[in-house]
This record gives sequence, structure tokens and C-alpha cells, in this order.
Amino acid sequence: MSEYSCFDIIGPVMVGPSSSHTAGAVRLGRFARAIAKELPQKVEILLHGSFAKTYKGHGTDLALLGGLLGMDTDDVRIRDSFRHAEEAGLIYTFTATDLGEGYHANTAKFVMTLSDGTVKEVVGCSIGGGKVLITELDGFPVEISGAYPTIIDTHMDQPGVIHMITGVLVDYGINIAGMKVFRQEKNTVAYMIIETDQCVPSYALEEIRALQPVLDVKFVKPF
Repeated sequence: MSEYSCFDIIGPVMVGPSSSHTAGAVRLGRFARAIAKELPQKVEILLHGSFAKTYKGHGTDLALLGGLLGMDTDDVRIRDSFRHAEEAGLIYTFTATDLGEGYHANTAKFVMTLSDGTVKEVVGCSIGGGKVLITELDGFPVEISGAYPTIIDTHMDQPGVIHMITGVLVDYGINIAGMKVFRQEKNTVAYMIIETDQCVPSYALEEIRALQPVLDVKFVKPF
């Protein structure tokens, strides 16, 4: 028999009428902000399925923007996300679209332009009860729940890289809760998603970042 917490039944503490359309949307925005590592200068948020049809009525647009601004699900400022975004100098647009088959009905795609001109893309969906699943990073398919501290590593696909990275975590006593590796072609760029039981200290991340095959490392706290 499956076990459920009270949050699976009644949902998270939040501002807004729907855990899927508001709490989940806030968490999607928070994850996009973590990937950007800054407040973007500009963002286009593409809304798919149910999100596209009901985002204004459910306040999904406010929630997505609030999360991108760093607000949490119970932050009353979410109601004024548009004003806070304008005060922060964030240029934003919402576009209802059809991303195609295979996407969850509550899916949002963030296309973010950063201060150095870099464009970062994050696709994720709200799957109910305030829970989310990140499904794409810069067009690369991934699976990230956000339930655990998460390392997002980009590296060249070559023998021994996984051993080197996980070896650093072993040296610092970091226990791995789950790990997945994604690549599109052999010997090109790969993503590795590592969920851990503890927050990973910055010096351990720097040691991973210094490894020769590693291209980028991001760390996202549970969201």
C-alpha cells in the first residue's frame, strides 16, 4: 500500500487557487531562476495545454513570474508579480502555444536572455499537488523533480567522467540519492543529474568544476 503525506492530499501552503496552476508554477519559475543564476534581463514564457487556456484566470502567469523573481509559494507578493518584475527591470512576455505531442498539459517553457546575452531555455511541467518535473534544459531532455538537492553537470562524453565526479562526492561524504545521465550522441556533450541527501558545499562543486572534461556545474537546492 502506498504512503502519502498530508501535502500529497491537501497540497502546499500557497497563494492562489490551484496547486497545479499556481504552486507548481511558482516552483517552475524558481528552478528557471536557479538555472539562470541571476534575474534574466528578458524572458519569454511559452504556455502549453491547460496552462495556455487558463493561465490568466488561475494566475499562472503571476505565479511563474513570481517564482522567477525568487518568491516562494506562500509569498503574498505573487499577486503583484507584474509590478515587481517591472520594478526589477525584467522584460517579460507570455505566449500561449502548442509545443506538440508528448508534453504534459501543464507545461511552461522559459526562454531567458541573461545579462551577458546568453540565452537559456528551461521546460518543465506541473504534475499536481505543487510537484513539478523539469523535462528539458537548453533543448536537452532531462528528468529533475526538485525534491532533493541536485547537481546539474554538463561534460564531454568520455570514459571515466562519471567516476571522477562521483569520486569527489565520496571524498566529501555526500550520499547520492539518485543519478541519471543523458546524451544525444556518443562522444559529444552529456548532462548528468545527481540528486543528493545533503546540500553540496561550494568547495566540492568547485572541485568538480575544475575537472578537465567538465563544462559546467550548477547546484539547485530543493524547490
